[in-house]
Amino acid sequence: MESTPASQQPHTIRVVWSPLACVLAGAAVFQFFGNATRGYIDTASVFWWWVRQWFDPRADSEHGILILALSGWLFWRNLRRAESVEPRAESQTSADGAPGSQRVALSCSWPALAAMVGGLALHAVGFAGQQTRVSIFALLLFVWGVLRLAGGRRWSGAVAFPLFFLVFAIPLGGIDEIGLPLRLRVVEAGEWLARAAGIAVVRNGTQLLGPDGRFNYDVAAPCSGVNSLVALTALSLLIGYLNFNGWMRRALVLSPCLPLVYLGNVARITAIVFAAQWFGPKWGDVAHTVMGYGVFMIVLGGVLATAEVVRRWWPEVPVAKSAESRAKHSAPSGAGLTAAVVVCLAGAEMVGLRALQQLPPRGGVGVVLAADGKNPVELPAFLGTEWIGRRAEVTAVERDILPADTGFARKNYVAVADPSQQVFLSVVLSGRDRSSIHRPELCLVGQGWSIAGSMQYAFTFPAGLGATASAGGRSFPVTVLRVRREVPTARGVKVVPQLVAYWFVGGDTVVATHLQRLGRDAWNRVAHARADRWAYVLMQTDATAGEAAALAKMQAVLNETLPGFQLP
Repeated sequence: MESTPASQQPHTIRVVWSPLACVLAGAAVFQFFGNATRGYIDTASVFWWWVRQWFDPRADSEHGILILALSGWLFWRNLRRAESVEPRAESQTSADGAPGSQRVALSCSWPALAAMVGGLALHAVGFAGQQTRVSIFALLLFVWGVLRLAGGRRWSGAVAFPLFFLVFAIPLGGIDEIGLPLRLRVVEAGEWLARAAGIAVVRNGTQLLGPDGRFNYDVAAPCSGVNSLVALTALSLLIGYLNFNGWMRRALVLSPCLPLVYLGNVARITAIVFAAQWFGPKWGDVAHTVMGYGVFMIVLGGVLATAEVVRRWWPEVPVAKSAESRAKHSAPSGAGLTAAVVVCLAGAEMVGLRALQQLPPRGGVGVVLAADGKNPVELPAFLGTEWIGRRAEVTAVERDILPADTGFARKNYVAVADPSQQVFLSVVLSGRDRSSIHRPELCLVGQGWSIAGSMQYAFTFPAGLGATASAGGRSFPVTVLRVRREVPTARGVKVVPQLVAYWFVGGDTVVATHLQRLGRDAWNRVAHARADRWAYVLMQTDATAGEAAALAKMQAVLNETLPGFQLP
């Protein structure tokens, strides 16, 4: 029975304890300073923030548990395959008796160190920018570095795809943002097919309804194909990964997924409309349920057929690994130094993130606040003698969806001389969570408006009193949407056109688009530790008399209200 040489014992201890030290340091960072968005899920842990949404039906992430289980199985499978193909060569001795793998293994610690340091740095950016999903990517990168340190190239190679596969378990915060174009294309195709079959149908936003009231269906986000696209993309990627080794063949297997998801959802909405029109609403509901499985079968069948075609027409030739590649899987030396650097950086990062949390508020507010400090100032009830403001209540759905510290101020202004002339004005003020506000296209299509186009415009800031007087004549950019709604009447379908103008107000700037707001806010948070409370201002009015008249009505209302609520 041979005993372990004393010269090898310290190295063995470092191999065991160095990865464990990195695990503990990383777990502390991601547990106690992992999440900075507290408006929806009040937790500091990125682990709980992530896992909790797997059990929340509203997050559309219930598949996360399955993805996690599959990732664990893939890691185990890859390790077993590596062990069966590659002989273990943990101690290769050179001619002088020294461990010959030391020179090769020493370089193996640098990828591990780079991954863990990169993960910590990326997490700091995500934390400062209130982007928890960025922190999840950072966590996955950090985990890869730990496994590289613990098991060398064999472990890091075995876990690379399983960690990437976990990306599909990350909640899609902007599922409506991603799915809106897909929803609109699905509805448009369903409308065209229904009319081609002689079925009268009216399309408003993402809604399809019969003029006679026989059916009324809304292609909501869960039915748009986004959820099925995420799940089926993951499944297609898994099928390609298990069947082929080359990434070109795997990409071919994945390629039909998106078009098949689109075709499947078009088939689903068309089947629903046809069933409801020919057999009644009850059968429309049955088609809705049945075709939910139909979309899955269409995509899965297409992907499996593609895999079979690739296997037949472009078969893979197994490539044996060289003896040199088989030997390069030993755990790296230099692990103790790597762990020491990671532990020190993790400790410094926790100190820095704690200091960032305790900084006094540095963000600004671009609108005048009410006495409660939460809501924007109340909009005026009378605009001279020409307009009367009627209260527009915040809906229960808005209150439920948005964080509790979101502020509101809105009124519907009616012209005294002509009550048919109305201008809706709404100000939504974000709380401490950056995701309190979003672009209005999402709500408009859900409310039954079809977006016919958009343009950039500039409203004029009117001269006011006191500090705002110097702003008279200045203009600020806005986005104007041309929207319409089709209303069935006894004389046919009537088209109602309207204009919607919106803009975002920060502490010291006004931007016209949601993307500009996200970019400016992220820069201020990361570079200056500054978190503004952004206000989202929206106006909507009828455009039957033309766009010029509609814009003039909006400007008339702004002349009386803007100096009172928006800072220049």
